[in-house]
Amino acid sequence: MGAARQRRGASSLVLLCTMAILTAPGLATGIAYAAPAAPATPVAPVAPAAPAAPAAPLPEPGGKSLEQVRKEIEDLYRQAGTATDAYNLAEAETKAQSNKIVEIANLVVAGKEKITTLKNRAGAAARAQYRSGGMPPGAQLALSDNPNHYLDGAGRLRQGEKAASDMLSELDRTQADLERYAKEASDRWAILEANRIKSEESKKQVEEKIKAAEELESKLEAEEKARLIQLEQEAQYKAQTAWLSTGAMKDVNGAATEAGKRAVQFATGQIGKPYQWGAVGPSSFDCSGLTSQAWLAAGRGIPRTSQEQLRLLPKVALKDMRPGDLIIYFDDATHVGMYVGDGAMVHAPRPGRNVTLAGAGSMPIKAVVRPDA
Repeated sequence: MGAARQRRGASSLVLLCTMAILTAPGLATGIAYAAPAAPATPVAPVAPAAPAAPAAPLPEPGGKSLEQVRKEIEDLYRQAGTATDAYNLAEAETKAQSNKIVEIANLVVAGKEKITTLKNRAGAAARAQYRSGGMPPGAQLALSDNPNHYLDGAGRLRQGEKAASDMLSELDRTQADLERYAKEASDRWAILEANRIKSEESKKQVEEKIKAAEELESKLEAEEKARLIQLEQEAQYKAQTAWLSTGAMKDVNGAATEAGKRAVQFATGQIGKPYQWGAVGPSSFDCSGLTSQAWLAAGRGIPRTSQEQLRLLPKVALKDMRPGDLIIYFDDATHVGMYVGDGAMVHAPRPGRNVTLAGAGSMPIKAVVRPDA
């Protein structure tokens, strides 16, 4: 990457940081990032300008520093994110199992109707045989006035016997299918119930973790809350700067596909809407709800959860990343954002925060996946 491109990337990131700060909820302090002056000659990559100097320390709530409180709140929301992914996966599996049970029920109805038809045909064949007297072929030949008529009749009889045999075999197969459907439906019901229990447990964990985090944050004064947001931004800035210093973005210059452009357009169009766990829009989103709906708007259905997005979507190298790709974060793959270019991504961060732009390296990256590979 040339120095000019590096400067443009750095300037874009500075603008990104400024936008994030200006749109952060509840921010009362006037924090700004200054864009670096354009150098006259090519130089090494310029890191984003550092955040404004921190204000004077505030009284520590409950004997804890604000940094300790920030980390504790962050940890609680990370745990809530893990539980949210489990809840979303259980809900998706429950829906899939419910649809399968409906499909099986339709097969059972069709199978019973088929058995009724086969039994009617078998009864008609039996009545026809009864009317013919049920005589053996030798006797029918001896009593026949015209052997040719007999031979024709014998041919038709053999055809009828084969048809009857095939019909009975089909009847047996259909009855076996119904028995298999019944067992499969029973198994699906068991999975459905297990998913329901798992969903309820995960929901309870999510609510408990979010409540604990909200209670912890509610004890802060307004000025402390503003400072807390500043600490969050400083931590993200530090992580992003460290990531950029590794040269991670040096070769990243992929162009978005048409579908990728539509996905990015949808995702960035949701900026400012609140995070809500389990939500897929239109007024609120969780992290994977945002990415899955963005790609659905682009014409491609993808898995609902970040863990399933990691498991089922093709992985690409970081250097090959392009706008529209999904960045999976943390070792347990419980957070996801969408790369939008210039080292930035859009995501739904956590409860109490809105959909926003952030540095692509502001959290530990596990993998990059591509919905439109």
